[in-house]
Amino acid sequence: MKNISKVVVAGVMVLGFASFPIQRLNAQNKPIEMTNPLFQQSTLQYQAPPFNLIKDEHFKPAFERGIKLQEKEIQDIVNNPAAPTFQNTLLALEISGADLGRATGIFYNLTSSNTNPTLQAIEAEYAPIFSAHNDKIFMNSQLYNRIKSINSKTLKGEDEKLKQYYLQQFELAGANLSPADKEKMKKINEELASLSTLFSNKLLLARKNGAVLLDNITDLEGLSTDEIAAAKDKAKAAGYEGKYLIGLSNTTQQPLLSSLKNRATREKIYKSSWNRAEKNDEGDTREVLEKLARLRLQKGQLMGKKSFAEWKLQDQMAQTPEAAMDLLAKIATPAVAKAQEEAKEIQDLIDAQQGEFKLAPWDWNFYSEQVRKAKYDLDESKIKPYFEVNTVLEKGVFFAAKGMYGITFKERNDLPVYNPDVKVYEVFDNDGKSMAIYYLDFYTRDNKSGGAWMNNFVNQSHYLKQKPVIVNVYNFAKPVNGNPSLISFDNVTTMFHEFGHTLHGLFANQKYTSLSGTSVPRDYVEFPSQINEHAALVPAILKNYAIHYDTKEVIPQELIDKIKKAETFNKGYRITELLAASTIDLVWHSVEKESDFKPALVFENEALQKYGLLINEVPTRYHTPYFAHIWGGGYSAGYYAYTWSKTLDYNAFDWMEANGGMNRANCERFRKYILSVGNSVDLKKAFQEFVGHDMQIEPYLRISGLSTKK
Repeated sequence: MKNISKVVVAGVMVLGFASFPIQRLNAQNKPIEMTNPLFQQSTLQYQAPPFNLIKDEHFKPAFERGIKLQEKEIQDIVNNPAAPTFQNTLLALEISGADLGRATGIFYNLTSSNTNPTLQAIEAEYAPIFSAHNDKIFMNSQLYNRIKSINSKTLKGEDEKLKQYYLQQFELAGANLSPADKEKMKKINEELASLSTLFSNKLLLARKNGAVLLDNITDLEGLSTDEIAAAKDKAKAAGYEGKYLIGLSNTTQQPLLSSLKNRATREKIYKSSWNRAEKNDEGDTREVLEKLARLRLQKGQLMGKKSFAEWKLQDQMAQTPEAAMDLLAKIATPAVAKAQEEAKEIQDLIDAQQGEFKLAPWDWNFYSEQVRKAKYDLDESKIKPYFEVNTVLEKGVFFAAKGMYGITFKERNDLPVYNPDVKVYEVFDNDGKSMAIYYLDFYTRDNKSGGAWMNNFVNQSHYLKQKPVIVNVYNFAKPVNGNPSLISFDNVTTMFHEFGHTLHGLFANQKYTSLSGTSVPRDYVEFPSQINEHAALVPAILKNYAIHYDTKEVIPQELIDKIKKAETFNKGYRITELLAASTIDLVWHSVEKESDFKPALVFENEALQKYGLLINEVPTRYHTPYFAHIWGGGYSAGYYAYTWSKTLDYNAFDWMEANGGMNRANCERFRKYILSVGNSVDLKKAFQEFVGHDMQIEPYLRISGLSTKK
């Protein structure tokens, strides 16, 4: 039984599930199974979704049918008169719900990447329904007791791990609660699900309405011709002919702030980003998130824990919020010191230019780019032409994957897609055998959530004879008028990062979907993606994809040397903004008394002040009102995971560098110990076997430039 690609969508752990034939007829006397493509497995390769056949109206019937089918499957397990065995209980539970899982897996990918009012309404309607369905299974005492009674001594390998996994999931869900407390928990979960969906829909509106409309081209001085054309086209599409519209990304800082020369324009865009979801309008999220925080505290305490974070982290690598906060604090001190050094360098530059103003957050990216140019002779506008998005993909990301793991890719134009911008590839393993289908969705849209991510349409399972069907989604600016889509090196890194998640899914080698691929703790799942980021700067790989879009010149060695030399530039800022967001998350979810909650903006300020992270020039990467990861996604009490995983990454990369780098032998070893095991083994032990020791903080501080040690 598989949660939707192991993603908590709208706060609901929606399940994966097998099918019973039900013969019902539509108005044309055709079986409904024949008219609703979600009622049966796709006949396309590896069960790739038949997007050309799927319509919005297909989802609700598929959900209703899927829920009923799984309810019957669960009841059959519970009512089985035979003594509980692995086959008649655990395995039966694991493979239950295939129909519902198929429908929800497609649905939630669409609501994130290509939504519309109809899908949003369905999402809001079904959030509490799915929550109740989830609770009905995981709070079922009879089912829980059957699992407990299975003799573990008769199990080994993945079978034994599957029992451990399900016992933990039932206990975390409240299977041991009294009947009265179970009812309380069900109501809390339903309300959490509805509020989380409401938050996401409000934030999508806030992001759209936060776009900045500019009247004059002079306001855009510093932008490229293509960027100006894109802003003009966006304004025209919105009904503002002759003006310029700048859309918002999901983070506090906005990509164009590094180029815009007009300080008033920078300030306008920054403030629109910061204030997007706190304007007392339909996109204001504060009331919703404050309710979420209170309900989560109630949930944690109903489970016998002091806080929501204490409950939530039980199955994570960190295990306790204290351990997570300790890591953040140890990195914060040198990170803040580094950021303050960087701020002084920027202020000195402003003063040297007779700027006569104090550095503000909307100035940082613009002037830090000038500092980088002066310090390292590295100009973003000079390197960007070498990073055309499709070339980076095929000659960078794919080329690296072939060199490190031997896998290859073939574009498929015969498989249907959910949007014309989406591309599809078939993936082949190092022995030439087909292993997966891979979708790619590059460009931003108003109906797409911000950020970048990986997800599965189909999860790998040897038992179910399933191969992975994976999607990577980004929010790059779509090229206009036939121009190339050029991206920053930061976005190059993002591509390698998200493909690292894809590698984790591609190399999954498990019997059961619940233990497969990326179905690992939050503070571990980013580790494989972060290790893949390092491939972007491997010289042989970089020279293969960094090709000037116009001259076709390969990036010169001199420029490569400058990029590598500047690798730790601005790291104080970047790490501090990330730590600030992680701290905000943990503090919200570590509250132990409801009276300690305060209005969202006050609470955030006090949390940052307490941990020394309230720095005007270095705003948090995500401000509480638009912190989608924790209020609308699956990272509540878990955003620290990026830092925990990064620490694992730096330890592993340190080992690789000491043993020949990211060569084929080391990467195959990484595949063996990390990428291929999913959650089927003890992950702490797997990490120790790869690097030879426990996680250490020193490699993080050294490699990120926060330590003077070499």
